[in-house]
Amino acid sequence: MAAAPTAQTMQLGEPAGSSSLRLGAGDLIEIGVYNVPELTTKTRVSSKGEIYLPLIDYVRVAGLTAEEAEGLIQKRLSDGGFVKNPHVSLFVNQYASQGASVLGEVAKPGVYPIPGQQRLFDVISAAGGFTDKAGRSITVSHRDQPDKPITLPLSRNVADNPESDIAILPGDTIIVRKADLVYVVGDVGRPSGFLMDSGHVTVLQAIALAGGTTRTANLGGARIIHRGSGGLSEIPVELKKILRAKAPDVTMQADDILFVPTSATKIFAGRAMEAAMQAASAASIVAIP
Repeated sequence: MAAAPTAQTMQLGEPAGSSSLRLGAGDLIEIGVYNVPELTTKTRVSSKGEIYLPLIDYVRVAGLTAEEAEGLIQKRLSDGGFVKNPHVSLFVNQYASQGASVLGEVAKPGVYPIPGQQRLFDVISAAGGFTDKAGRSITVSHRDQPDKPITLPLSRNVADNPESDIAILPGDTIIVRKADLVYVVGDVGRPSGFLMDSGHVTVLQAIALAGGTTRTANLGGARIIHRGSGGLSEIPVELKKILRAKAPDVTMQADDILFVPTSATKIFAGRAMEAAMQAASAASIVAIP
């Protein structure tokens, strides 16, 4: 699974005429005019699809191939009487507009090239695959319908959801959502974080998944660290009674941390939260079968 995310940008370096890709907002291009070095310009296509060039002001290039943009710039220089018989070369350093953005729980979030026909799983693979905190759904927003995102199911084995492997187009945005997690840390058999995608998790289930409590666990000191709208809070849990079926089980919520202290260590007020947060940050992540 994944290392720390690092941003990427599509680096193509296409000379004019070598590609049918079309220019768009965000593309970084370099323009030169033969025998007129002072007109050499390196610029990025604006959100309006324009570039600014000396002498000829703003030129709209969005939707043009590099070769077509060359011809347009040559015509503007010639018609304005700025350069006689100009020969323009246009080099694309970054085709940012011709990639798909991959965000969320992947190893290397960034913009990835979409040459020809590409499928969702190919693009996810190019982004380094999923992190261990990836959820079981992906949202895809197509460039021509950004307000109508598509949510697709996903399993840890992508081959189990072949219907989710849809076509991806330049300008699409792919978001791999973070899974809902609960943590069980402290004096338990296997302190871990557990993916909740398969449903709700109760305190009893969480303890079982973590291999049960140890003989040195302080069952009376168990508590849930809960992150709410008002920040973090500690909720006492009658774990001893729950294990003996003398108190109702408690349903845990996403990002809750069930902390079971050891009886050998006294946890002072306020320190339980700190200890639980540190332990959760170091816990391994486990998918619930």
